[in-house]
Amino acid sequence: MSLLLTGARALATSGLVTGFRPWYVPGIARAVWRGGLSPATLIGVAAAHGRDAPGVIDDRGTVTYGELDDGAARLAEGLARECGVPRPNIAILCRNHRGFVLALAAAGRLGGDVLLLNTEFSGPQLAGVLDRSRPDIVVADEEFLPRLPNGAVVSWRDTGESDVDRLIAAHPPRAVRGGSGAITILTSGTTGTPKGAPRRPDALAILGPAATILDRTRLHVGDPVIVAPPLFHGFGLAILAIAVTLRGPVVLRRAFDPETTLADIERDGGALLAAVPVMLQRILDLPDGVRAGYRRDHLHTIFSGAAPLRPELAERLLTEFGDVLFNGYGSSEVGIASVATPADLRAAPGTVGRPSLGVPIRILDDQRRPVPTGRPGTIFVGGALLVDGIGKEVADGLMSTGDLGHLDAAGRLHVDGRADDMIVSGGENVFPQEVEDLLTRHPAIADAVVIGAPDPEFGQRLVAYVVARGDRPDPADLREYVKSNLARYKVPRSFVFLDELPRNPTGKVLRRDLPTDQPD
Repeated sequence: MSLLLTGARALATSGLVTGFRPWYVPGIARAVWRGGLSPATLIGVAAAHGRDAPGVIDDRGTVTYGELDDGAARLAEGLARECGVPRPNIAILCRNHRGFVLALAAAGRLGGDVLLLNTEFSGPQLAGVLDRSRPDIVVADEEFLPRLPNGAVVSWRDTGESDVDRLIAAHPPRAVRGGSGAITILTSGTTGTPKGAPRRPDALAILGPAATILDRTRLHVGDPVIVAPPLFHGFGLAILAIAVTLRGPVVLRRAFDPETTLADIERDGGALLAAVPVMLQRILDLPDGVRAGYRRDHLHTIFSGAAPLRPELAERLLTEFGDVLFNGYGSSEVGIASVATPADLRAAPGTVGRPSLGVPIRILDDQRRPVPTGRPGTIFVGGALLVDGIGKEVADGLMSTGDLGHLDAAGRLHVDGRADDMIVSGGENVFPQEVEDLLTRHPAIADAVVIGAPDPEFGQRLVAYVVARGDRPDPADLREYVKSNLARYKVPRSFVFLDELPRNPTGKVLRRDLPTDQPD
């Protein structure tokens, strides 16, 4: 009942219901008939409300929802004729721009499955994924052609007309009814072979997380949304879907730039900025005068996700932008599990908040029994968005996220780190994230990651890779700093100074790419 009440309240406050007019019905009905339950339908519904309304703003300018709707229909017909398959399965390898959105919507018009490819995959990784999935068509940016074994339909060229532009210009709109194909998001492949998490769009399944975001953020119809994370990632894709549902402009850039993001917020009246923590860190690292030079009057929501939001960064963002910061937690396999509000982050910086509506969260011990409040354990998540058959452990209908965490007395979830990253030193368990969070609070440290290295005496010893804000601090001072705040066995034995930490597009540290030469 609470899910329905909150969903109804979110629909009302967002304006999705109050802004409805009877003359929208024919256009909405056509959109649903043509696209089933798919991204194509969301665009079609937005076009039914206002064909001339700005849809996507990217590096090429502005395209309206009407142009997106018509372009997707024409592209669908062109792709079907190009490959000779009436319902082709499509793989998309694109950065953030209109071509990604058009390809995604065209797939909905066709009814085929969609595979979203990570733009950071190497040639061998791409070849392996494509060999297993065997899509009928790959839609890709020109820059990725050297990595693709069999070419692609080019969606973006730095100069000249793309294949997508050509197909849209050369074909009539698709007249055949589409459908609700599966959308597969791949894991990052940072710890092994990328795995797929296929999911078919389901309105009831996404109701809880969507209502949670709308209710807690107070987003409204027409709000401009800036999507900085890659659209091939679940976080970026989810924010795109919400933005299109609200029928506001979606601002996309092929490459993230912190000052350009502030300029977009000012120029387009950005109401929501979705970004991963490292992007937000880069915005705060801009000189004070640069940040102050851009207005952000309409910005009422900064949504962080896809990677841990360190408490120190959360506090700085709240100080800089005010109570507009939200922090989400989830994965491709479980969907959006929880959302922290500004009040949550004020009370407990770094928390990922309370569960989404209809999404139970449990903290279980090694015997998969619930642990007391405040005690750490493995995070298990339930709900209608779970993806079956991907090898994740399931206990009592809930799926393991692979993360360790705990619930505080207020029911807020805290993620202590990946289970795989746990360090056992001298028989003691160490959550590296706890040490990392402390190090980044040191005024001389801008970034840090802690790993366990083999040690003949203790089994593992802690090694900290750190990025200094200016001059490198004395490692002895850093050890004393950690020792004065944490238990002795959590003090790193070694410190390795780097210019920057290796990260993937969503800001997660690539531990495998850290230097192997470590001081004793």
